[in-house]
Amino acid sequence: MALAMDVAALTRFLDEVFPQVAQDFVIEDLAEKHLTVRLKVEDRHLRPGGTVSGPTMFALADVSVYLAILAMIGPKALAVTTNCAIDFMRKPAAGVDMICECRILKLGRVLAVGDCLLYSVGQAEPVARASLTYSIPPER
Repeated sequence: MALAMDVAALTRFLDEVFPQVAQDFVIEDLAEKHLTVRLKVEDRHLRPGGTVSGPTMFALADVSVYLAILAMIGPKALAVTTNCAIDFMRKPAAGVDMICECRILKLGRVLAVGDCLLYSVGQAEPVARASLTYSIPPER
């Protein structure tokens, strides 16, 4: 299956549809059913103790799966998360960017399932794993 959107198109889409968070994320790699996204960590992403907060890591996984799906199906702004499960496995490094390695495991007509590993830059072991399911809006 060919990609419906490239990195430039996905970046423009995120800027237009989600300008409130678009500046936080950079798409680093894109292939069929695979996407790598960097979260540019800033002070507002940190929890007490100086590590990246859980809600911020959820956002990284969620945006990554969303963009990976759109790369395959095209710009469908109303694709929505229907389920998410996150395992926080170790403490993220203080104040460094995070990387999400995302794979689309299933891309159906109505549902898509993605799996993510989240890393702190400079750490070999993942800090979290997330599994997300998305509902894809019907064609009109």
